[in-house]
Amino acid sequence: MKNRLQDIATLDLYTNKNKIKWLIFICSIIISFGSIYYTNILVEELKNREKRQIELLARALEYASLNADNLTFINQEIIQQNTSIPVIVVDSDENVVDYRNINIKRRSSEEDKQKTLQKELEKMKAEYEPIVTEDALVFYRNSELLTSLKYYPYIQLSVILVFGVLAYAVFNQSKVAEQNRVWAGLTKETAHQLGTPIASLMAWIDYLRNSPVWEENKEVIQEMDKDVVKLRMVTERFSSIGSTPSIQPENVFSVVDEAINYLRPRISSKVEMKVNGYSNDIEAMLNKPLFEWVVENICKNAVDAMKGQGVISIDIIKESEKFVFVDITDTGKGMERSFYKRVFNPGFTTRRRGWGLGLTLAKRIIEGYHKGKIYVKSSEPGIGTTFRIVLHGSKEGISGFKREDFLIQ
Repeated sequence: MKNRLQDIATLDLYTNKNKIKWLIFICSIIISFGSIYYTNILVEELKNREKRQIELLARALEYASLNADNLTFINQEIIQQNTSIPVIVVDSDENVVDYRNINIKRRSSEEDKQKTLQKELEKMKAEYEPIVTEDALVFYRNSELLTSLKYYPYIQLSVILVFGVLAYAVFNQSKVAEQNRVWAGLTKETAHQLGTPIASLMAWIDYLRNSPVWEENKEVIQEMDKDVVKLRMVTERFSSIGSTPSIQPENVFSVVDEAINYLRPRISSKVEMKVNGYSNDIEAMLNKPLFEWVVENICKNAVDAMKGQGVISIDIIKESEKFVFVDITDTGKGMERSFYKRVFNPGFTTRRRGWGLGLTLAKRIIEGYHKGKIYVKSSEPGIGTTFRIVLHGSKEGISGFKREDFLIQ
């Protein structure tokens, strides 16, 4: 019971992962804007402090120009203490009288020096209004420290974002690899565990065939034999998932028809199943046991969606030499467009009982092993749903495909 509750909690966490992602995203946005807002407050405070310092410098210069005696304190404690804020003092005709903290090369000529000062002067004019004294104008701009602090939060957030993306990619990749190992190990062990009882059942069926009860229970024993054959196929499927399955050319119509013939007597008699092939000779690259599993899973979901009554149509289309389409259409309850991708997520189900792994398994088989594509082609609430499976028509294309190679309607 405890393990069951833990599994349910895990599934709830997984099914709500999009909400959790949005919550984390919103929290990140709040933290980011909070960091930028707080830094801007510090920048404004430092900016005002630098402005007051320049105003003090301007008053000191003005006082020094009027009182030539005993200027040691003013020069040392006020003027010389400015070692960070770029300042240019000009007269009424905008001729440079003095400057501080302007980066001028040591061996620059007087002409180059004046050009550099004029460029700096234009920057200062664009940044702040000058401080006016009795016979001069004092221009200034932000110190390097203030400029760095202004852009620091954006740089910091960019670094954090890059690190977060890389960390997420590495973590996600390692998690996928771990899931693959667990998945492969579980399927191999399941196939191994099923082998012994299936062999025993086969022996018992052979015994019944040669026993006096054969004639009286012939149909029952034959159905039992079919189920044992099906169990062997399930074992083969699990074994194939736990290893690299063999992908080879198969007649798609025959494979689909065989899967449907097995399903017909085992689902509601009110469900009509039709296989429509434009040609009975259409071949595609597939693994027969695994592909039959995909068809069965989609059809079983369709039966549930139709509540045991309706029509399932399977259309096999050779779109080109490169691709074969298998469209599975039901007359069930349909779905909204927002559910098109979610139906393939582990744990997503509309049934009270069920783990929601059928379509997840189908997606893994088609896209992971067959290098194809499976998606909801169309769906309309109250009308029905069409799933499209895209298979490769030849061995040359099995390495993958591009989205633009086929039309998603």
